[in-house]
Amino acid sequence: MKTKEILVSGIAGTSFMTLFSYLVSLADGENFSEPERLGQLVGRLIPKLDEKQSQALGWLGHYGVGLLFSLVYVELWREGKIKPDWKTNLCLGGISGLIAVAIWKSTFKMHPLPPKLNFDKYYLQLVPAHVIFALFARIGYQLIRKK
Repeated sequence: MKTKEILVSGIAGTSFMTLFSYLVSLADGENFSEPERLGQLVGRLIPKLDEKQSQALGWLGHYGVGLLFSLVYVELWREGKIKPDWKTNLCLGGISGLIAVAIWKSTFKMHPLPPKLNFDKYYLQLVPAHVIFALFARIGYQLIRKK
């Protein structure tokens, strides 16, 4: 069923991508967590929200976007437009990462109170994070397809 494929691949991809971003954050000493950044942006737009609420919305938004990426991936895989193999998914992840960089750049530029962070480092880690997303989305997709 397509819905299960989207959910499993999206959750797997987003979870491992987020883990990667946390590990890069630990190694670098700067916060690259996408859901935390989203929560921070929401909290600055809607100051009536407490930190738990804004962070919850950040996580919800992060997984929501992951499911949107997964929806596109699953559609491409199911229609045979691309193969869910390792090489293709490395490219798909790289392209997704470049799209994510463009979206984040636009978001930070349009936001009235963007966070203070090293944007170049943040954007740089987004590309491999999305490669991780694509690889684990593929694994999730193939696991659910085998059932």
